[in-house]
Amino acid sequence: MPDHADNIEAQLKEMLVERLFLDISPDAIANDAPLMETLGIDSTQVLEIIVGLEEIFGISFEDQTDFNIELFRTVSSIADYVRTKTGQA
Repeated sequence: MPDHADNIEAQLKEMLVERLFLDISPDAIANDAPLMETLGIDSTQVLEIIVGLEEIFGISFEDQTDFNIELFRTVSSIADYVRTKTGQA
């Protein structure tokens, strides 16, 4: 039975590749790799990631206190946030 924790990371990696039109395999993205530096993610792409998180996980970023650029540093940091917001932490 697959580990639910890894499932969130896998979903995030697939979303990153699809939404940002990355020419890499989702498996090529390390959970702890700094996304801004390794994938060259910019502020416009962060907005695309937010839309993806809202659609896939039902997370809302309406409150400014929820938004922190550090959340988008790595796949692991995004996954931790998803778990917190969805009650899986």
